[in-house]
Amino acid sequence: MTNRSVREWLIRIVILMIGLTIAHFGVTLFLIAELGSDPFNVLIQGLFRTFSGSWAFLTHGRVHIGICLLIILVLLLTDRRYVKIGTVLCMICGGPIIDLFTALLTPLSVQSWPLPARVAVLALGCVILAYGMTIVIKSDAGTGPNDLVAVVISDKLRKKFSVIRILVDVCFVAAGWLLGGTVGIGTVICAFLVGPVAGLFLPVNERLVNRVVGKLA
Repeated sequence: MTNRSVREWLIRIVILMIGLTIAHFGVTLFLIAELGSDPFNVLIQGLFRTFSGSWAFLTHGRVHIGICLLIILVLLLTDRRYVKIGTVLCMICGGPIIDLFTALLTPLSVQSWPLPARVAVLALGCVILAYGMTIVIKSDAGTGPNDLVAVVISDKLRKKFSVIRILVDVCFVAAGWLLGGTVGIGTVICAFLVGPVAGLFLPVNERLVNRVVGKLA
């Protein structure tokens, strides 16, 4: 990491932000279908509902930030190679990007569409999310919380990212559901679809990122 020039780091961060924007456009399509939340947010929702009654200062956003910081802290104590500037950017910028796209896409009134059309919008959102997040991962400048957990486990166990991502998402959904989070058909589709789709896009986007960095850096 220290051997990279400032220019290369800036290029990788720009690539990361492009991927983050694409991914969160997909998340927005996913959310406006109103068929469930993504696995990580089911966990956050469950934790918020469980503890907000005891600790009035908690909000959904504060719980989200707290869990993200906890993941970063654990990695800093165990293997800090996985914590990069892009990790922090993903966690700070994701919310505002979703808010922007939500304001733009809400007038589509997807909720009034027939169920098959809403499921199609949701599936499209999952594919776009998977494509964007693989750009983020292959920028090698950092990634978001659930992808970070899946990347670390897959690297440590030398297993396919797509398989580990499914296992991580299923664990998040199960824990969130037990804590009172809302699980819908979209949650299940996201948990089982994003990992395999990401597995298809990872090698493609690795070549794309290397080509761009090689030309510009």
